[in-house]
Amino acid sequence: MSSLPTKRSLKLLFVSTSVAGCFAMLFLMYFEPSTSWLLVPVNSTKPSDRVRNICSYKTNENLTTLLIWSWPFNLNYKLNVCSAKYNINGCFLTADRNLYNISDGVFIHHKLISNLSYLPPNQRPPFQKWIWMNFESPSHTSKVPGIENLFNLTFNYRRDADIRISYGSIQALDGEQDFVPPRKDKLVCWIVSNWREYHFRVAYYNELRKHIKLHMYGRHFGGRISGENYTTIMTSCKFYLSFENSIHKDYITEKFFKPLSVGTVPVVLGPPRQDYERLIQGDAFIHVDDFASPKELADYLLLLDKNEEMYLKFFDWRRYFEVKKNAPWDLRTCIICNHLRRYKEYKTLNLHKWFWDK
Repeated sequence: MSSLPTKRSLKLLFVSTSVAGCFAMLFLMYFEPSTSWLLVPVNSTKPSDRVRNICSYKTNENLTTLLIWSWPFNLNYKLNVCSAKYNINGCFLTADRNLYNISDGVFIHHKLISNLSYLPPNQRPPFQKWIWMNFESPSHTSKVPGIENLFNLTFNYRRDADIRISYGSIQALDGEQDFVPPRKDKLVCWIVSNWREYHFRVAYYNELRKHIKLHMYGRHFGGRISGENYTTIMTSCKFYLSFENSIHKDYITEKFFKPLSVGTVPVVLGPPRQDYERLIQGDAFIHVDDFASPKELADYLLLLDKNEEMYLKFFDWRRYFEVKKNAPWDLRTCIICNHLRRYKEYKTLNLHKWFWDK
């Protein structure tokens, strides 16, 4: 018959088990794993940082975690700014893909999606939302097969996006101010890089130049213009051709906001006039749709060139408003995280139908 365990043997067993458990915990916390067994690629985050991030998340159930799957336009920026810099509390931003399984949202830039293998694992946590970000028009956005029903939220320039981000905005001043446009030595200018002979805007330009002198800049006209030269040229012109590369709902880019900001009148070719008037009053710009032909537009611009009183009326809005710069990327990411915190409903978006079919 076997004897019962003694107190001494039980004590030795307890001590041995405790020591083994401690070693196992230390091993799991500080062992640097091989990437071959992970679900997703590993970013350069130290093991101790990953442990600390996960622990802080676990101890604060009210914290919303947003994972940046890859940096938008490859622009790196600080992530611990939501509370201190923008007074947006309760957000934890990270670019560490190891935190994928505990992230409430994953922020994905469409421009970087070449195929489905780029995306996170499709077996996502049930609470997780994927946010689709894109600033290009449907005509200049690749339609990737298989992503139709993968995303839950849109971050886009369209007014019906879940989280809207415009190329610019008009902001009211605290009070009234006088505004005098800068000195002009050119009548009509256009800085264009994306030149395609079949574009509708090129066809319009070819007719317009028959009736008025146009100052042309960009790769097609002798060299790329950037930085200070871009602003200097635009400021020196009475009118600027704010011709979009495609016409789509709400697609109004920096080509419109930049001349407004430097004291030049934009001549717009893009979505209908009412889309622009949702952004600014109608007498701040000229729309090509208001004229029966490019010749009629040219005649009107020549008239304004001779009548200073008529021309200056295009700047009356500057007494009460100014052009607001685009939000920096750290703030945009905080805004996305704040949206996740405030709106808990879950939906699946038919992305192809929402963006391309319209």
